[in-house]
Amino acid sequence: MTARILVVDDIPANVKLLEVRLLAEYFEVLTATNGADAIETCENGKVDVVLLDVMMPDMDGFEVCRRLKSDPATMHIPVVMITALDQVADRVRGLEVGADDFLTKPVNDLQLMTRVKSLVRLKMLTDELRLRAATTRNIGIEELLSRRAPAEGDMPRILLIDERPSSYERIQKMLRSVMEVDLATDPQDGFFQAAEKPYDCVLVSTALADFDPLRLCSQLRSLDRTRFLPIVLLADLGEDDRIIRGLELGINDYLVRPIEQQELIARLRTQVKRKRYNDHLRASVTQTIEMAVTDGLTGLHNRRYLDSHLQTLFDRAVARRRPLSMMITDLDRFKSVNDTYGHDAGDEVLREFARRLRQNVRGIDLACRYGGEEFVVVMPDTEGHIAAKVAERIRAEIARLPFTVGKDGQTLEVTISVGVSSLKRGADTVADMMKRADVALYEAKSGGRNRVVAKAA
Repeated sequence: MTARILVVDDIPANVKLLEVRLLAEYFEVLTATNGADAIETCENGKVDVVLLDVMMPDMDGFEVCRRLKSDPATMHIPVVMITALDQVADRVRGLEVGADDFLTKPVNDLQLMTRVKSLVRLKMLTDELRLRAATTRNIGIEELLSRRAPAEGDMPRILLIDERPSSYERIQKMLRSVMEVDLATDPQDGFFQAAEKPYDCVLVSTALADFDPLRLCSQLRSLDRTRFLPIVLLADLGEDDRIIRGLELGINDYLVRPIEQQELIARLRTQVKRKRYNDHLRASVTQTIEMAVTDGLTGLHNRRYLDSHLQTLFDRAVARRRPLSMMITDLDRFKSVNDTYGHDAGDEVLREFARRLRQNVRGIDLACRYGGEEFVVVMPDTEGHIAAKVAERIRAEIARLPFTVGKDGQTLEVTISVGVSSLKRGADTVADMMKRADVALYEAKSGGRNRVVAKAA
């Protein structure tokens, strides 16, 4: 794993020591000796993790972290604060300004490297989501990322997996006023509970009598529904090896007993904030993709989707030697609807036509708005004569009931013309099939409209 690590410390010897350690693990290392340079480097370069000293002149590490985490352009960069301070209040302060972890000098090499690698993996996931969001649509990413705090009254929901009453009762008491905590005293039940309910984070105790807690963490990471669910390990003193192994498996954070309330709350809030941040990105990407392939007026797929998916359906039909048919429909004299009743009425007609079209095709059929008043339906596993019957049924359904438009409920008689084609064995192509359907549609319109022509099929 390679990544770019920024080391920030005003003491050159400390910078050199961390640089040597990181270079030995094949990380690329950037350095800064003050807070202003660190912020500038993060704003201008591709930094994956910041190792940040707290005690610096002019601007201390707490202020540097606060500024990085308050800027939408840099808030996604993981920050590990490294300091000689070892008081709980200092760790809590660091976590509250947005630090992802807080390590005390002298830093254990193995623990440091494991933590850095864990945060690099998390950063790579976030970068991928940001890239997809930015390249699919101009989503206003800064506005999106500024919504990083939970909405008022939206209390985080946490799952605690712990067998020991003295432990889970204390955790529940600590979190009672700030988070909604569900308890699972059986690890297997906890696994299924995590998969079934929308939790913001899961706490896993290492004090499980008959079940390996890291096995549980591994199972949570391997299941699609919990793959990105933050996991925080609650460990006992002396379990450093287990903690390091857990970080390698993908846990997000850990606490060592005795657990201090404010640190627990601060670390959980960090995990919840990061999860919701990434959830926003995933939702935005999903929505953007849907918008890219969906016609906004009718809700049907658009021509872009048809152009990409029709070839797939065609190739599959050829490979499996299965039939494939399609129809192109056109609303007769639609221009007169817009000219006479206005474009709002025309939009209503298009929406109602799309609704009726969906009702008369199968779930496996691909119905698209091709452009304007033209629609295409692709029918896998359908012979030409069956497709012609489907087209006739749709034509009759459209002609049977008038369309209602406008606030006054005015009714319009609407008809459609349909051209049908089907796959020919041999040297057929998608373009040939589309051309035959288009020629059939032209014959239907020139032959008097309100009819289906399938002889070109």
